[in-house]
Amino acid sequence: MIAMLQRVSQARVDVAGEAVGAIGAGLLVLVCAERGDTEQEADKLLAKILKLRIFSDDAGKMNRSVQDIGGGLLLVSQFTLAADTSSGNRPGFSQAAAPDEGRRLFDYVVERARALHPVVQTGRFAADMQVHLVNDGPVTIPMRMAPPAQAGAAA
Repeated sequence: MIAMLQRVSQARVDVAGEAVGAIGAGLLVLVCAERGDTEQEADKLLAKILKLRIFSDDAGKMNRSVQDIGGGLLLVSQFTLAADTSSGNRPGFSQAAAPDEGRRLFDYVVERARALHPVVQTGRFAADMQVHLVNDGPVTIPMRMAPPAQAGAAA
């Protein structure tokens, strides 16, 4: 699974002019399921997201997690994170999970996040969304949890 984390002072997702999810300070997380991903990768990714220390402590050092600060989590599905731009000028998306599997894994991440964190909002899967954010820092961090077969091949 792939995620793009953005530390925000606020973020909102609109669909057809209606806000469907919004948070104050916290993390906007774009999430992409890839072919072969399972709940195991989703669990690892979510655990890392919730514990990643990218919020400032009293000394101004990145030393607090979204859980430590009680921040919001805005999860937005985004299959384009799996874009392959290695050849030509048109990205390919063959590594993205099929839509049904992508929805299942995204829904799983949302369900687990809501069980583990008090403030979780979402976009709308497969919708044309407008994402509004104020990136705090800016801090933007890419994350990838590869399925076991891919993880071994990358080593």
